[in-house]
Amino acid sequence: MERVEAEAIYDAGREAVVEVLLAMDRRIQQLEARVEKLERELNRSSRNSSAPPSSDPPSKRRQPRSKDASGRKQGAQDGHEGHGRELLPASAVDEVIEHWPEELPVISTVVVEHRAQRVRCPGCGKCARAQLPGEVAGSAFGPRFEAAVAVLSARNRVSRRDGVELVEELFGARISAGAVDAILTRTAAALEGPYEQLLESVRSSESLNMDETGWRLKGTQRALWGMFTSRHALFHVAADRSEDHAQELLAGHAGIVTSDRWWGYDHLPLARRQICWSHLRRDFKAHAEGLAADKEFGEHGLALCERVFWAWEVFQNTHDRTQLKRTIEGLASEYQPIIADYASKRARNKYCRGMARNLIKAWDALWTFATHDGVEPTNNHAERSLRGAVIYRKLSLGSQSQDGEKRTQRLLSASITCRLQHRSMFAYLTELLNAHARGDPLPSPA
Repeated sequence: MERVEAEAIYDAGREAVVEVLLAMDRRIQQLEARVEKLERELNRSSRNSSAPPSSDPPSKRRQPRSKDASGRKQGAQDGHEGHGRELLPASAVDEVIEHWPEELPVISTVVVEHRAQRVRCPGCGKCARAQLPGEVAGSAFGPRFEAAVAVLSARNRVSRRDGVELVEELFGARISAGAVDAILTRTAAALEGPYEQLLESVRSSESLNMDETGWRLKGTQRALWGMFTSRHALFHVAADRSEDHAQELLAGHAGIVTSDRWWGYDHLPLARRQICWSHLRRDFKAHAEGLAADKEFGEHGLALCERVFWAWEVFQNTHDRTQLKRTIEGLASEYQPIIADYASKRARNKYCRGMARNLIKAWDALWTFATHDGVEPTNNHAERSLRGAVIYRKLSLGSQSQDGEKRTQRLLSASITCRLQHRSMFAYLTELLNAHARGDPLPSPA
């Protein structure tokens, strides 16, 4: 505003000056709110939100340990005289036993040619041709070779192009990218029945962990859902992260679901939910980095998280559930009025009011782990199980067809299930592909 304009407003009288001041105050408040919002977004990182560590800017990433004041690295310094036990001279040794490492077996392929002979009866002149066995006629490759290719793709996340080069290097066999794709398609087809068995096993469990992440189909946004027990993993690609898909996946499940506070799980009764405390700690940390009431709210929440995790650690060592229940009931009673105070409709609570109200609404779902065996206070099991799928998505850029989505969800489900059961995925797929080719009952992944 120029001085001439300010003098004109002043000469216009008291009311004009008041109106201008009020308008300026409203504008200042809007700009302050915008600046505060931008600062909060700028300070977001994997430490105080659900953002992955890979998205952190260099300034937020974990830095290596600094050197001490002397500038030297930790531990023994170069030239330091060791304190190990000295070897005896050769003359004092009574017996020497040599130990050599075992040689690795040579990895090679065995090429077998099957010939279906055609013969003619010398009596009647009719011709007959031999039929190839089912396990041979279905593919030009054996089940062990196909299982190895599937493991390289699903477990080791090797692309088709790199898979061609790796197969040639490892097995000395020439194979095209189209053949790799055909092998993965046949393996996924063989996994159709076991995939349905996995879904039934997960739905019949007393408790499970559930999470979702992004996926892509030809560049369009999709969602990858995951449901996990201690022994089973099931992945499913859906259109989005809406509540409808969660209901469809959980159809028939009557147990407890551990998840984050995503609204897609709000259809579940509170008695059947456990909200992840690791997510809560990150959210509280974000508020603790704010100002005034927002900072107070975050600090109260972080203190509560530390006490909850300490109670759980004690229980892990004592296995005294009665003591755990007593401790958790005390924490719930102590902190409920504190959180409820920040849920009140006051100007000072505008930045923390939303989370406070959400916590009060879902209060009973915070403490389910204290009363149910097999339920933990965090959803770390689901996040760890999804990590490999996230890396797979980043490397493959998602799927290029709906059939590709089905193939991906079945292969990932088999991979993580085998890992949870400390089972060889290669051995399982070899057995599966053998049985599928012969028409025998398929081995269960449960």
